[in-house]
Amino acid sequence: MPATTLQNVISRYWGYTSFRPLQREAMDAVLAGRDSIVVLPTGGGKSLCFQAPAVVQDGVALIVSPLISLMKDQVDTLVGNGVPAALYNSSLSSSEKAGVSAGLKEGRYRLLYVSPERLVGEGSESFISMLSGCRVSFVAIDEAHCISQWGHDFRPEYRQLGRLRDLLPGVALHAYTATATARVRRDISTQLGLSDPVEFVGSFDRPNLLYRSIPRNTLKKQLVEVLERHRGEAGIIYCISRREVDALAAWLTGTGVTALPYHAGLSDEERSRHQDAFLSERADVIVATVAFGMGIDRSDVRFVVHAGAPRSLEHYQQESGRAGRDGLEAECLLIYSSADFMKWRIMLERNGELTEAAQALLRQMERYAAGVGCRHRHLSEYFGDRYVKEGCAGCDYCLNELEPSKDPVPLARKILSCVARVGQRFGATHVASVLRGHASDQVVARGHAGLSTFGLLPEASVAEIRGYVEQLTALGLLLQTGDAYPVLQLTNRGLDLLKDAASFPGLRLARQRPPRKDAPRTRSRVEAESWLDVDRDLFDRLRSVRLDIARSRGVPPYVIFHDATLREMARVRPDSIDALLQVRGVGARKAEDLGDVFLAAIREH
Repeated sequence: MPATTLQNVISRYWGYTSFRPLQREAMDAVLAGRDSIVVLPTGGGKSLCFQAPAVVQDGVALIVSPLISLMKDQVDTLVGNGVPAALYNSSLSSSEKAGVSAGLKEGRYRLLYVSPERLVGEGSESFISMLSGCRVSFVAIDEAHCISQWGHDFRPEYRQLGRLRDLLPGVALHAYTATATARVRRDISTQLGLSDPVEFVGSFDRPNLLYRSIPRNTLKKQLVEVLERHRGEAGIIYCISRREVDALAAWLTGTGVTALPYHAGLSDEERSRHQDAFLSERADVIVATVAFGMGIDRSDVRFVVHAGAPRSLEHYQQESGRAGRDGLEAECLLIYSSADFMKWRIMLERNGELTEAAQALLRQMERYAAGVGCRHRHLSEYFGDRYVKEGCAGCDYCLNELEPSKDPVPLARKILSCVARVGQRFGATHVASVLRGHASDQVVARGHAGLSTFGLLPEASVAEIRGYVEQLTALGLLLQTGDAYPVLQLTNRGLDLLKDAASFPGLRLARQRPPRKDAPRTRSRVEAESWLDVDRDLFDRLRSVRLDIARSRGVPPYVIFHDATLREMARVRPDSIDALLQVRGVGARKAEDLGDVFLAAIREH
């Protein structure tokens, strides 16, 4: 295949002049007929790896996708770009199915999106029979981690896709996902019966995401601060329980934020309505459990907040990764407490899922949450990447929002000693009161105002001491019991540190820097660069134009253009179709279809 062919295709249909890392190699594997496994981060251009080769090759590529909403968005985008694509699923009427069937026989499509059940489920024989008259160029399986029981989102119906080897002999299979450890990749290969697959694993790092992690203190106040940073922008707030989702969504609505709940306890119709409202920009904030996510293709999500820690770093990477899919800056804030991990242990134990592996995943999540160090490095190295940068300029630690303790060992020993002195029978708030020298009724009544640890940290706030307690718990020096009124206890490692100050080399503790009233909002390097020379008023006007077009066509706005494309328009102000075609994300079909409208808006501005 000539080197220019793929280049011409991505330029003409997608408006891209270059490939992202590993895209070209992944496309070449498809064109060579090799089975493959492709792991690229969310927003890394994964879909293009199978869409572009499908346009280049004869025949129709089958794209297996888990959700109807996801299929519809991708097909709408492809058709808008001038790529002949269709979907075939239960949402179609009989006449629509007949139309797609006729189009297949006539060779009108390059891509056909289907569910796993359509290919290998009950009644799939008639669909496979329909395909027998077509040339199937290849099969692409999106969200392929669903195949593996070691993945974080295992789906039994995906497990049956191994039958495709027999149903479509000689057709190459390609698995695509954003999150897969080496173990999950091996399982995917085995379950699909891949033949000597070539593997492409991209960097897990998302430089455009700004990671922050803070101990839960006053949750509503902490959420208000995030929402003020992202006023008028789209975001997702994840909670552990449905009850928390409903309560937070109701509270946010009462404060004037258009927030909708999403969890498995709502009816299918309600969930669908709320998801559509978010995708079509009729609502900017979704408060959700982990039930919300896989079908979410909205590219301009500018913040993802976890109002409670998830159960693993795999889950955190997948959920926080829904921010900034357009490559522009976005904030990922984790608001955590030791109680979150206790909650997960109780839930998993109740469901018979508290295995040694599940506990190890929880411990890794806890270490990340309370960790003092570069968060981009922590995540990258957890997923097996080498992280060579000195500082990421995109996390609370590297942006100097955390203030490392100058004397972490003496500080830790003061806190551990206080836990011991109160008999390991009280929680973090009581321990903080004693250390601060606060003679509350309970402290005085228990005789704790006379302890040697009373007033050892007089300048520290309750929130600061609780933060240190969270860090010591994550490091395995303290343990919080799972009772209705949890108390702090020393672990063996904690006792060792009390006896020997040198027993824990490399100990690091930090506190959140108190924000200054006059301090400007902290911005990552990516955010500063992405707004450079952009006319913000023009950008807002172009977003308004995009929204009007999207509503008139009944598609989500990001199907028209991503924010990144609109920002570049507002930066370079193209004055002709030829100039517009130089903007990344504007292909020939889009320029022909929408160019005059956007050029007029730029001229009028």
